[in-house]
Amino acid sequence: MCRHTAFTFSLALGAGFACHGGSAAPPVVQEPQSRPAASRPGYDAHVAALRERLPAESFAVVVEPPFVVVAEGGAETAKRWATGTVRWAVQKLKQEYFESDPDTILDIWLFDGDRSYRKYTRQVFGDVPTTPYGYYSRAHKALIMNIATGGGTLVHEIVHPYVAANFSGCPAWLNEGLGSLYEQSDEKQGRIVGLTNWRLKGLQDAIRGARTVPIEELLATTDEQFYGAGSGLHYAQARYLLYWMQQQGTLKRFWHAFKKARAEDPTGLATFQAVSGVKDVAAFQKEWEAFVLGLEF
Repeated sequence: MCRHTAFTFSLALGAGFACHGGSAAPPVVQEPQSRPAASRPGYDAHVAALRERLPAESFAVVVEPPFVVVAEGGAETAKRWATGTVRWAVQKLKQEYFESDPDTILDIWLFDGDRSYRKYTRQVFGDVPTTPYGYYSRAHKALIMNIATGGGTLVHEIVHPYVAANFSGCPAWLNEGLGSLYEQSDEKQGRIVGLTNWRLKGLQDAIRGARTVPIEELLATTDEQFYGAGSGLHYAQARYLLYWMQQQGTLKRFWHAFKKARAEDPTGLATFQAVSGVKDVAAFQKEWEAFVLGLEF
């Protein structure tokens, strides 16, 4: 997961917030009625039920369809994350990739430090986190974050429910590659762009040590293989393969072409070659690795 994010409003928020006291009934900031999404009564009922589960008075709730943001640190903290990061990411990601919102309300829980994250994740969900940053839980219909580590992980995890709602059978390399691409992101000419990030050094070390996975093998990994041994390298290679496509101006076209061709091209390799004009994948990998070695973070 990610320690950093580049867009300025998330950097400002990502330093962490002290716990502020609240009233007996934690405040709820309702989003304007004009904002389209699921039925308003559905959100009202969801928020009412959610308030019964809040673990402390320091938590506040903000509706930001299709999400409900639950943040430690008070109503203003929750509202700034909801409007400054969640709304921005959703709008920009939909502009590039996604036609449909998730068909269910999803909660985003933002804990203001490692101690709170581990304590309340266990208390609210019965989970023991395997990452210090955050994760997406389909079982709980929730994105669960230690937001003191920064907003990049939040943007990464927002990608996953949108992929699930828009690309049935999306392979792990693309799902995680896209999420990882926007761990460090910015807006340029009105569009979201991934920047180089902390995964770069490990990938460059692997290239210098001749330890990279052939691209054909990476794209052919099953979910079990992708998340198994060598997963850190898998994430980094997937991220910087998509980063290369972004820099070539072909990433958006690849996404939509692969989604249409998934049945005939289960790994995405043929689509990648067609969209990128790559004929010899082994030769391309050498060029791509040289490109990666030339990057800086």
